[in-house]
Amino acid sequence: EEEVLTTKGYRLDAVVVINGKKIGIEIDGPSHFIGGEPAGSTILKRRQLTKLESFPCVSLPYWEWDKRWFYPGMKQAYLRSLLGLD
Repeated sequence: EEEVLTTKGYRLDAVVVINGKKIGIEIDGPSHFIGGEPAGSTILKRRQLTKLESFPCVSLPYWEWDKRWFYPGMKQAYLRSLLGLD
């Protein structure tokens, strides 16, 4: 699913179900980082998602996602590797 609103009110870019387990996916833009490191609000959201929603969230930094736009299949391969499907 894309653009998912969780039961606790968080918005996620996507949620996938793998082997019966939900995994949130966030593509984090520039405002989610300070000096290349996740901002406090981003860290807090990830922590709360794991505790309150009982499912992990995979975060993809925008610079990693954007550099794969040109090559067919690169985004899918990158996402599969993050989800442990390769």
